[in-house]
Amino acid sequence: MKENSKYALRLFIRYLSLVLITALGMEIIYSIFLPLTKYPPYFILNIFYNAILAGDMILIGNYHIEIIGACVAGSAYYFLLVLNLSTAGIKPLLRIKMLLAAFGIFLFINVSRIVVLSIMYVNDSPIFDITHKILWYAGSTIIVVGIWFFEVSFFRVKGIPFYTDLKKLYNLSSLKRK
Repeated sequence: MKENSKYALRLFIRYLSLVLITALGMEIIYSIFLPLTKYPPYFILNIFYNAILAGDMILIGNYHIEIIGACVAGSAYYFLLVLNLSTAGIKPLLRIKMLLAAFGIFLFINVSRIVVLSIMYVNDSPIFDITHKILWYAGSTIIVVGIWFFEVSFFRVKGIPFYTDLKKLYNLSSLKRK
């Protein structure tokens, strides 16, 4: 019974964390990741161009590149958080390492995407619009799923988000046939 109590407590903490983050809103995620998303592209673009940072806008000559909420991709970070916290069988320290790795990988890819798209925009690339739309609509989802699959493989995660918890709860419940 002691093992079941520990499991129940860990389950409660994981899902309570998700509920609290959801209740507090995405503002938390955006307040953390907006600065981390806008400053690196500015610094990188400033190496190649005479870039100016004005609020959430990077100015390069007559071109204005605004880092909006969609550029930050807060929902992608939230999805990575949901996948992590809804997966049973991950020790707390490993869970933190996995979150930091997932967020770091996504941030790196996202900053790279913004830099590449900015260079395409400033150079009037004829494929800028289609590239931007493809990355906007499909890119983040594919990247998040790819990061999760990488983490599952690299960290040898055996649990399946939500399913493992539901299966365990069912096995502990009186609904299970004996």
